[in-house]
Amino acid sequence: MKNAKHTYVAIMAGGVGSRFWPGSREARPKQFLDMLGVGKSLLRLTFERFLPICPASNIFIVTNAKYKSLIQEQIPELTDNQILCEPSRNNTAPCVAYTAFKLAALDPEANFVIAPSDHIVLKENAFLEKISLALDFAATNDALVTLGIQPSRPDTGYGYIQMENETAPSIFKVKRFAEKPDLETAKQFVASGEYLWNAGIFVWNVRSILYAFENLSPDIFSILQKGDGLWNTPHEQDFIDKNYPTTPNISVDFAIMEKAKNVFTVPAEFGWSDLGTWASLYAECPKDEHGNVLQGDHILAMDIADCLVRTPKGKLVVLKDLRDYIVVDEGDVLLVYPKSKEQEIKQVTAMVKEKFGDTYL
Repeated sequence: MKNAKHTYVAIMAGGVGSRFWPGSREARPKQFLDMLGVGKSLLRLTFERFLPICPASNIFIVTNAKYKSLIQEQIPELTDNQILCEPSRNNTAPCVAYTAFKLAALDPEANFVIAPSDHIVLKENAFLEKISLALDFAATNDALVTLGIQPSRPDTGYGYIQMENETAPSIFKVKRFAEKPDLETAKQFVASGEYLWNAGIFVWNVRSILYAFENLSPDIFSILQKGDGLWNTPHEQDFIDKNYPTTPNISVDFAIMEKAKNVFTVPAEFGWSDLGTWASLYAECPKDEHGNVLQGDHILAMDIADCLVRTPKGKLVVLKDLRDYIVVDEGDVLLVYPKSKEQEIKQVTAMVKEKFGDTYL
């Protein structure tokens, strides 16, 4: 990589992951959990994945203020200045702008990756190769680069990126972004060979992204620009606490990417999953001979198949005659739900809130 000393990474770790309830809770969302049963949280795995790209001192975490101590516990390598604490959840556009202003003040030549904290990457070398390619291109061009995932199936759960001409080796101009399609449209997208999944992993130079905000999302830009002179000082947090909640609640896709003319994509295949639901976790985990994913140390499974079972350490769980179910025991909450209906879990949390308040969320 040509500009390694100007390379930074920002990891977004402020979400709640309500479709992973009751594992993911308001007090400890899924990015802080060992979802894969490997002894490390998704956040820790993401942090370690980026260490070959830049030193730990160049990795920043953007999160909700309430999770600062969790991040310090899981990534003790970070200084306080590397943890950006949002006082409110305003979606990804303000989060990206805040990060860009802060990094530009540290290093006006900064190129940075901004990525979610809760994705799975199985082929890490292939991932790093594509990230490096995108960083080199962003460092030498006025370009907003996104990693696009080669689709393996006509999935209706992802947004899509339509490519046009190849601008540089393995880098394509983006023609348009498409919202989550219906199944028939998704089949057409995949068959055409022109579409990629939108993974929400972006790469750009601080100048390019700040220029884009100034021109395409001036409301966010003007609010946060007032922090110039305060970034990376003891006064930064006070400024953010006061001004950040006044920024619009909008994604960077809507605020910038869908409007910009200088958007490029790097098609990639590196064993990616956004790990959005229990079913996606089930799909990514090793299974026993009956198709079960069993995460727990005392599970007696009799004639069960195609189930995801996640139980607390030291708890004996006996299951019989179960097919295609999610069983998640979190001590104070037990979820037993058909895997085929797991998209309903987000609505279940709303029902729980209505009936029992916030205690179990």
